[in-house]
Amino acid sequence: MKAIQLVSRYLSYLERGLIIVLLSTMVLLSFTQVILRNLFSTGFLWADPLLRHAVLWIGFIGASLAAQQEKHINIDALTRFTSPRVTNLIKILTSLFPVVVCYFLAQAGWTFLLDEMESGMALFSIGETEYPAWWFETVIPFGFGLIGFRFFLKAIEHIILAFKPHDPALQSSEMTTPHAR
Repeated sequence: MKAIQLVSRYLSYLERGLIIVLLSTMVLLSFTQVILRNLFSTGFLWADPLLRHAVLWIGFIGASLAAQQEKHINIDALTRFTSPRVTNLIKILTSLFPVVVCYFLAQAGWTFLLDEMESGMALFSIGETEYPAWWFETVIPFGFGLIGFRFFLKAIEHIILAFKPHDPALQSSEMTTPHAR
């Protein structure tokens, strides 16, 4: 269980760092665009498509963090009335279902990415250098894969908790956040 938590914790540090870098870059680039457009009637042609794709990246990474912290959309009316063991059994099922869904979405995203690679379409160009759209769309299959991986880790944690003697200190809500200690 500690190995799973360690992998999850370090992955969340990486994701948080990436979100900070992306969001900071987006704010700086957006602010620069506003200044250039309003004061100088110019701007970077490549900035708007890049910003749109950065939002996509932040969305996928944020969804992975939400899955890690079990803060995704869920209905827990049933688990309020069940024992911790039954609650963990329910959470195993509700963690494995999104793993399957994310698998199929990642597969579809991979097919989309291969089509984009084949088309060779450029998202934007800076000077003579063209940047292919597929570079920025890699987040689709890998993002779904990452989210599915997070749900898979949660399913393993709940399997361990469901079949381990009950210890209130090991409840899932306490082990999901890296700063819970």
